[in-house]
Amino acid sequence: MPLTNIANLFGRSPIKPIEKHMATAHEASADLIPFFEALMGGDLAEAEKIQLRISASENRADDIKKDLRLHLPDSLFMPVSRTDLLQLLHAQDEVANTAQDIAGLAIGRKMQIPQTLQPMMKTFVDSAVAASEQALRAINELDELLESGFAGREVDITKRMTEELDDLERKSDKLEVEIRAALFAIEKDLPPVDVMFLYRIIEWVGDLADRAHSVGNRLQLLLAR
Repeated sequence: MPLTNIANLFGRSPIKPIEKHMATAHEASADLIPFFEALMGGDLAEAEKIQLRISASENRADDIKKDLRLHLPDSLFMPVSRTDLLQLLHAQDEVANTAQDIAGLAIGRKMQIPQTLQPMMKTFVDSAVAASEQALRAINELDELLESGFAGREVDITKRMTEELDDLERKSDKLEVEIRAALFAIEKDLPPVDVMFLYRIIEWVGDLADRAHSVGNRLQLLLAR
């Protein structure tokens, strides 16, 4: 009997909800691109609308997470460990949480990104969101991995995807170092409190890429076991 049928025999398969959860978490992450575009364009009203959208995505991700935890079958009836799936779910949830934190702080502070930093910030945010998107692509292979019994060609495809995610995370780290150095060069000309929160936003955008990378790491552990 195929593994998917076994999973469905003893309870609802957790794979589709996990994929849906990651897709919803990525929705929150992806909205940071238009959010920062509005913020840096001086359109605070539009940025506030997008911030609410990000918060709504995070709330939906929370609802999916809670429902999945309640209905997750015992490990005995799944081809992977229940603990591993819960850890994967937590890693995905951190993507949505971090996106919400970034947008919430920026709106709460009515943050202005210095003009000289704006091109770098756009590239940095794009890079972090690209890592989230790559994590989603990898998670969307779970169906095929389950069908193949976590063996064969699908494992190789997923491994390549997680390796690409490693590269994206390293790229984001490099961009973070560069934008922090650029802020340091002009920080004496800015209000000190604004500088402090700008550094925090930069740190959290870097964290977003790290959270996406953690999703890939959890997936790699599933493959290894």
